[in-house]
Amino acid sequence: MTDVVPTDPHAESEWGRVALWLDPSNIRWLAQHCCCGDEASEEDHDRCSRIRFRSSTALHKSRNSA
Repeated sequence: MTDVVPTDPHAESEWGRVALWLDPSNIRWLAQHCCCGDEASEEDHDRCSRIRFRSSTALHKSRNSA
């Protein structure tokens, strides 16, 4: 298993990212649901995939850091 690397808040801020604190059940839901309709563009599907991946990763990291 690879070591968990803590998030660097300064680097994330420089990239324009913001912290988002959600209840684990909301993160789990977000990680498992794509609400893109049939008319959604490939860009929208890619964005949704990134959000779901990051949600799943955040949930995984929170479980392993406890």
